[in-house]
Amino acid sequence: MKRIGLIINPVAGMGGSVGLKGTDGNVEEARRRGAVPRATERAKIALAHLAKSTDLAFVTCSGAMGEDALKEAGIAGYRVLYHYTGESSPEDTRKAVRAFLENGTDLVLFCGGDGTARDVFDVCGSDVPLLGIPAGVKMYSAVFAIDPASAADLVLACDRHHLRDAEVMDVDENAYRAGTLKTRLYGIARTPALAGKIQAAKQVYEEQDEERAKAAIAQFIDEILLQGTLYIIGAGTTTEAIARRLSIKKTLLGVDAIRNRRLVAADCDEKTLLALVEKSPDTRVILSPIGAQGFILGRGNQQISARIVRRIGIKNLIVIATPHKLAQTPHLYIDSGDAALDREFGDSIQVISGYRIAQRKKIHR
Repeated sequence: MKRIGLIINPVAGMGGSVGLKGTDGNVEEARRRGAVPRATERAKIALAHLAKSTDLAFVTCSGAMGEDALKEAGIAGYRVLYHYTGESSPEDTRKAVRAFLENGTDLVLFCGGDGTARDVFDVCGSDVPLLGIPAGVKMYSAVFAIDPASAADLVLACDRHHLRDAEVMDVDENAYRAGTLKTRLYGIARTPALAGKIQAAKQVYEEQDEERAKAAIAQFIDEILLQGTLYIIGAGTTTEAIARRLSIKKTLLGVDAIRNRRLVAADCDEKTLLALVEKSPDTRVILSPIGAQGFILGRGNQQISARIVRRIGIKNLIVIATPHKLAQTPHLYIDSGDAALDREFGDSIQVISGYRIAQRKKIHR
């Protein structure tokens, strides 16, 4: 029987929809802006797929750090090895994982973001496999399943024949909130791996050819912008090239809105975007997938929520990426949090990759 240690960071991802770019150290501000917890719901999706397995035994933490999700998913027979009080903390995570390992856990299944991954790795190291159910704002580490359902598949497949080395990344939270992406390799973990089920670490491309490609994409987008149409511009250096061509200061790691080549709103949260969309019947969204990972929605741009995409319509999403990024990205992924919406994207999407150049890119299912 496989012994699984389950741990949930109850506040993971709360900062995403409200534009905080991260939740670590910002929980109260996220709540003030109207954010609601999402990690337990994400964990329950994975656990629901595991509930019928008779080959799994769970150990976990009390309350929102694991026990609640197991109960609601209908999984019985688990043991609570760690109890916490008040707001959960990184130290609670580390103490809980120590308790799991002392009881012979085969895999630590956690639900959170990069910060939670680092806390779990601090204890597991490369000795005990770990796997993340994605629930953070940005997840640059390669220990996360592409979505909660895939996490369940990876748990069931976890054995010594389906493990790989995976990067755990350290993201400078303060720099990230200020609009600068600074990452470093934190460590190498062991994680379950199946093709199309586990994400890659983010890659950043800065070659001279990349800058020319971004400029060509920006020139084309500039030429097709419609008067009176609202454009929601996602995060990243490729979308930033569009803003630069328009002489608009882009929030590099945030979401902005423009109309008639002028900035309407900067660093928007979901609430702001919804209000703009309500007043703008003609709206487009311009997005660029995360390098190597390939996520169009669900990583670093939760402000552009499933609700917004449904109101705008999938046909009004414009995806852009340089040829090199696409060549290094085998598939694109959608993890909007609304599985039905994700399926509506179909099996491929058009990606603008140059001046009047586009290609169809497969969306992984």
